[in-house]
Amino acid sequence: MRNQSRRSFLKQAAFAGTAAAAAPVAGTAIAQEAASATMSIARWNGAPVAEADVGPMAVKLTEQAIEALGGMGRFVSSGNSVWIKPNMAWDRTPEQAANTNPDVVATLIRLCFDAGAKTVRVGDFTCNEASKTYPRSGIEAAAKAAGAEVMYLDPSRFREYVIGGSRLDKWQVCPEIVESDLVINVPIAKHHSISTVTLAMKNYMGVVDKRNVFHQDIPTCLCDITRFMSPKLCVLDAVRILTAHGPTGGDLADVQRKDTVVASTDIVALDAFGAELLGHDPKDIATVAAGDAAGLGTLDYRSLIPKEIAVA
Repeated sequence: MRNQSRRSFLKQAAFAGTAAAAAPVAGTAIAQEAASATMSIARWNGAPVAEADVGPMAVKLTEQAIEALGGMGRFVSSGNSVWIKPNMAWDRTPEQAANTNPDVVATLIRLCFDAGAKTVRVGDFTCNEASKTYPRSGIEAAAKAAGAEVMYLDPSRFREYVIGGSRLDKWQVCPEIVESDLVINVPIAKHHSISTVTLAMKNYMGVVDKRNVFHQDIPTCLCDITRFMSPKLCVLDAVRILTAHGPTGGDLADVQRKDTVVASTDIVALDAFGAELLGHDPKDIATVAAGDAAGLGTLDYRSLIPKEIAVA
């Protein structure tokens, strides 16, 4: 609510108070519980879904994961600018599970607009050429169809920010992302040849320049940029996951369907869940352990008592 005036805040607070007073006690209690939830796990529990029908399922999973956290209105206020940061770095199709599922991204865009967002932008500082990765990932078309602005990031426009981290003191970061009212971090769960897994913390490498330096000490650098970005909402796409040959992927035999979408206000917990989904003990993943030790969240995601939703 950085750009929200005191008057509009008071008007919204008064409206919220009136609505709360009029709502049934049981409904109010449920809403308050959802609004204080820190993690939700939406899993498909219906009949097996064919590849051709993955899109509608991903939409339902994303809707339910966000609803269980209290809805997008918990995070987006009227007039806000939102940046959705998927992984769209690779010249791969959605079926290859190297990039975030486009239907997950499109659903989040719609939910942001429904909550009153003025603008929603989507973009990533890609590894392969953006003119290839954006369309092939399916995200560019899906985002535009949902009404978002698709942004190609120009590193010459990046600006130096004071990060104040252990390894990153000052760094070149995309200003349009930093200055958005809300950044929604939306990675896909997948294997990575260097860091073992790539999840939400590592997805922030798509907002910075000179990423080769990060590879000298990935856990510490990711903790630094995560603290700077101050995540409010992260959504993990685990509809398909990439279990080997990441981050680009190779044979489709490395892709598994988990038919799951997870949302959390705790980025470390989200990464811990993702690490476990990929077959690892979160304590053995250096980035997750470092995030926990740095106080950025907890790797014991079960301690948050996540809300688990069976979707059909």
